[in-house]
Amino acid sequence: MLNLAPSLLVYTMSFMTLGIFWAGQGTQLAQLARSNRNLAWIHLVFLFAVTLVPFSTLLLAHYYSLRVALIEYWLNIVLLGATLLSGLEYGLRANLFKDEDRTDMAYLMRGRILIAQALYAGATLLCVIFPTWVSIALIILIQVNYVLALRIPILNRF
Repeated sequence: MLNLAPSLLVYTMSFMTLGIFWAGQGTQLAQLARSNRNLAWIHLVFLFAVTLVPFSTLLLAHYYSLRVALIEYWLNIVLLGATLLSGLEYGLRANLFKDEDRTDMAYLMRGRILIAQALYAGATLLCVIFPTWVSIALIILIQVNYVLALRIPILNRF
């Protein structure tokens, strides 16, 4: 029998994950001056990673106390972040972004993606020392920060 409280928590976590990446992809796409077939395929791989979220969510909801379920969920987040970063880097190399403020935009987007991925990785690695619920709680706090766009002084420039 599925315990309802952890399941709701994990599904809320996944909703925030998808919302954060949806907003990130939308911001990235809004900065494009043009596109090409290669960029479209990179974003299709991103959408493939999105289609894996229900599976990784279900796995974590059913087996929230198992490290392997948490790591699998985190790997899904890594794939989302990696494809979003790949789209950014490819678009920059192919000169697909608008020229105005391109350097600042790239710096900010790259920073947000890499910092978020590092925070998710750190939270997930804590499951080696602590119970998985500690990692899940930290992932939720990270997500709430990105959803609410809180201004943390050390991260304020991103």
